[in-house]
Amino acid sequence: MILADKIIDLRKKNGWSQEELAELLDVSRQSVSKWESAQSVPDMQRIIRMSEIFGVTTDYLLKDDAELAVVSEPISDSPVRTVGMEEANTFLAVKELNSRRIALGVLLCILSPIVLIVLGGAQDLGLVPITDMQAGGIGLVTLMLLVGCAVALFVTSGLRTSPFEYLEKEPIDTLYGVDGMVRGRRDRFRSTFNRQLTLGIVLCVVGVLPLFIAMIFCKEDSFALVASIGAMLALIAIGAMLIVRVGVIWGSYQMLLQEGDYTRAAKEDLKRHSSFSGIYWGLVTAGYLGWSFITMRWDRTWIVWPIAAVSYAAIFSIIKALQKREG
Repeated sequence: MILADKIIDLRKKNGWSQEELAELLDVSRQSVSKWESAQSVPDMQRIIRMSEIFGVTTDYLLKDDAELAVVSEPISDSPVRTVGMEEANTFLAVKELNSRRIALGVLLCILSPIVLIVLGGAQDLGLVPITDMQAGGIGLVTLMLLVGCAVALFVTSGLRTSPFEYLEKEPIDTLYGVDGMVRGRRDRFRSTFNRQLTLGIVLCVVGVLPLFIAMIFCKEDSFALVASIGAMLALIAIGAMLIVRVGVIWGSYQMLLQEGDYTRAAKEDLKRHSSFSGIYWGLVTAGYLGWSFITMRWDRTWIVWPIAAVSYAAIFSIIKALQKREG
């Protein structure tokens, strides 16, 4: 009996459909179909996984004349998902693409109020021949368009990574070679990560310098003071973009290696606190938008985000400390 026939036979004995077997092996149904029709052959990693799932030896699967030898009870599900080389490479490629898209979305969000601020300031000083309502309308339209583009980037990026959500939330095992491959790529990326992270942080810190300089040397009704706010947001936007881009890529390595924020213990904490996180950031977003639209001071309301991030970390640490004390 050839391998294709053995896969069919063992699958049917366990009462599984091709879709169910494919899910257990983390492959597509089409892959299982090709194996069973002898159009292709599974790689060694899948052979080993099938031997565990079916509870047979790899010799039985690979040797046409081998006798069936059951070494364990077949399993219908696995408590720990297994990640192979192909899946790991696909995941890293998706995260690399998403890192640019998410970083661009963050850039657009921070840049979005610049036109509203600068054009409104220019109109107040009589530098542009438009009314206050026209200046506000143009600024708001630009803001909403940029934010809309950013949201589209965030949503499409989320859809691309949705098949890999388990890497962030569930414990995993990696097949032979995956761990070494990921560590090698991470080590090669480390210098880029350190360089761009440092530059991003520096830009965010010094981003306020144009505003401070304008406050020192310019008059209160000077357009330079208004323009300095736009320059400040631009520098912060570039810094945030760099931080987010390398952070997404670095996080993808940590997910596969289950290090940093993605250890098994951290994943358990994430499951317990996911509802709290959703409520917290939902309230922060609502507060930011409400404050911004009521006051129309987009040049100031952005401060909500760094404050919210620091507060979240503090609250989360307190919750974890209380849980440990109760435990």
